[in-house]
Amino acid sequence: MTTTHDNPYRALPSIDRLVADERLAALVARHGREAVVDLAREVVEGHRQAIEAGAPPSEDPVQAVLDRSAVLRPSLVRVINATGVIIHTNLGRAPLARSAVEAMQRVSSGYSNLEYDLEAGERGSRFTHVERLLCHLTGAEAALAVNNNASAVMLALAALCRGREVIISRGQLVEIGGGFRIPDVLRQSGADLVEVGTTNRTRLADYEAAITDRTAAILRVHPSNFRVIGFTEDTPLADLVRLGRERGLTVIDDLGSGALLDTREFGLAAEPTLQEAVHAGADVVLASGDKLLGGPQAGIAVGRADAIASMRRHPLARAVRMDKGSIAALSATLEHYRRGDAVTEVPVWRMIALEADTLGRRARRWSRACGEHAVAEAGRSTVGGGSLPGEELDTVVCAVTPPDGHASAFAAHLREASPAIIARIEDGRVLLDPRTVDPAEDLHVEITLARLCGRPLPELAAD
Repeated sequence: MTTTHDNPYRALPSIDRLVADERLAALVARHGREAVVDLAREVVEGHRQAIEAGAPPSEDPVQAVLDRSAVLRPSLVRVINATGVIIHTNLGRAPLARSAVEAMQRVSSGYSNLEYDLEAGERGSRFTHVERLLCHLTGAEAALAVNNNASAVMLALAALCRGREVIISRGQLVEIGGGFRIPDVLRQSGADLVEVGTTNRTRLADYEAAITDRTAAILRVHPSNFRVIGFTEDTPLADLVRLGRERGLTVIDDLGSGALLDTREFGLAAEPTLQEAVHAGADVVLASGDKLLGGPQAGIAVGRADAIASMRRHPLARAVRMDKGSIAALSATLEHYRRGDAVTEVPVWRMIALEADTLGRRARRWSRACGEHAVAEAGRSTVGGGSLPGEELDTVVCAVTPPDGHASAFAAHLREASPAIIARIEDGRVLLDPRTVDPAEDLHVEITLARLCGRPLPELAAD
């Protein structure tokens, strides 16, 4: 008689019996039976192949299914940003205002008038939904928004400068996130770049000397993600505008950061605003929606009506247009600026405006959760996201010295929490900054810290 020992194939469980194991019940409830059946088939087939190869598997098939179940979890998930970097590019940049999220839900859960004119009863344009607000806030004649600022720059050059020359300072040929460089992006527009000046000094005379009968525009790119100090000279926008008008050239100002508020009021260095650029006379002003503006990913273009109309008519505009959810979120965010409550309602500005006393109370609670393994101490937050380089804000951090002394392992355990907590490591300690953490998430942070530091939760509640 053939036994299981003689025939290892007979030890393989049936798919139904494997999926019915009580240890997989939660997995089935969360992801559905069919998804778990697929994993079970993969495990059984893998074991069958191992037997054929003469190496019968020793692993428990149920555990093998559990180990493979990570593929069922979504890749993009919410995390808690305790780094103190407000506009964190790797963590999704600007968190949205509650009103922006609600606006996205309203237009996404059913139909909307995305490209329908309700008054006329006929086809409309998606570009009109944010134009009124942007013009009101900046003083521009016209406006449109596309899917990101790199697209806005490329669209402006393609529509206004294709086949002609665009003058730019060498000091502004910057590299943006992901290794992409401004010259590479701009060349895709079909315009020819003409570099003038030097890395640290570009004068008005440099621009004047470069103008030819092929020149279409002067482009200024604000160095929002770095700062050059020392022996430097830059040409003010007002001078470029005056030169452009004298010589019949379009002046395009790429601000990048998208500030609509005066950053100096928060103890930060001055960051040029869209209003200032429009007032200075730039024909087209470009900016990001998900940096200092605090909205969804977007590229904003405001300026002269005929220039914006040319951008709107260009075929590339369709390729880089925003979806209905992003338009709704941007509109809701801009409404806060119109109402004057952006500092309290737009998360980026709310975090920038937080006082050290408020942050200190939270950091001390987090530290008490760790007992002797942490202290609350003065620290520094940054704006981040390619905005206000080198600028910092006073904060109070929870500085944890892990019980086992391994900061990297402790930070990894924080990332294993659900939701994951992202911190930073300095001098062998793990630092958590409450400035970038929603107060509603504090309890999760405290419980996670207490667990990792071996502190009983009842003791935490008594602190």
